[in-house]
Amino acid sequence: MDIFEEIVRMRRVGERGALATIVHTNGSIPSYESSRMLVREDGSIAGTIGGGCVEADVWAAAKEVIETEQPRKMTFNLNHEAEYDAGLICGGTLEIFVEPILPQPTLYIFGGGHVSSAVARVASAAGFALGIADDRATYANAERFPMAREIYTTYEDAYEKIKPNSASYLLIVTRGHKDDMRVLAWAVRTEARYIGMIGSKRKVISVYQALAREGYSATEFERVHAPVGLDIGALSPEEIAVSIAAELIAVRRNARNLPHKTIKLAQAASLHHD
Repeated sequence: MDIFEEIVRMRRVGERGALATIVHTNGSIPSYESSRMLVREDGSIAGTIGGGCVEADVWAAAKEVIETEQPRKMTFNLNHEAEYDAGLICGGTLEIFVEPILPQPTLYIFGGGHVSSAVARVASAAGFALGIADDRATYANAERFPMAREIYTTYEDAYEKIKPNSASYLLIVTRGHKDDMRVLAWAVRTEARYIGMIGSKRKVISVYQALAREGYSATEFERVHAPVGLDIGALSPEEIAVSIAAELIAVRRNARNLPHKTIKLAQAASLHHD
């Protein structure tokens, strides 16, 4: 199996992994610089960096790299560490770089208005692939969104064809509460990494309450970022786009101390009367 072809396949279908590469050797070891081992999220591997205890330790580290999405460098002093003497190693120093293999994040924007157009430009520049959905063909088209890989002119078509995974980001900015509610009802029951919905606290509450009456539980809304975007005092569509893109990047990079603005249903009654 060609490791790089497998990486391309994994990224295309939204799978994560980690690639371990021998970047430096000194002494006698059973492998060569640039030997590689690919570890998939399910723990299966392709390639090898020499076997034995070193490979087992790198496999364990690769699982952590997949989880944290942060690279790490490992150094093994094989002359001095007896636990690595399993008949495979004669001695020496081995340095291995373990890096995450991540699919390109895809942002699906539901709604094709002014804010959506601004978000699409900023998110595309930040490395997100784009999908656009709007029930108005005059808004969901390649002329308005030339950077979009996928365009849907009905929400139902989008629900059917989009299969959100850990690399999917869903942004709800439709033109009305009713459409927002229907998109959110679909979104919260997907495996999307991020769900954001634009609107005031009052609007968010009304949408949550309407869905609660349809049988949705409070826990289903806990991962929704609403109102969407980081609080930077944004007013114009372009400023709002920057605040939303910043939040998308923070989630993508696992930023610590990211403020999560989810409004819980338990708070809804009091906020509804503010």
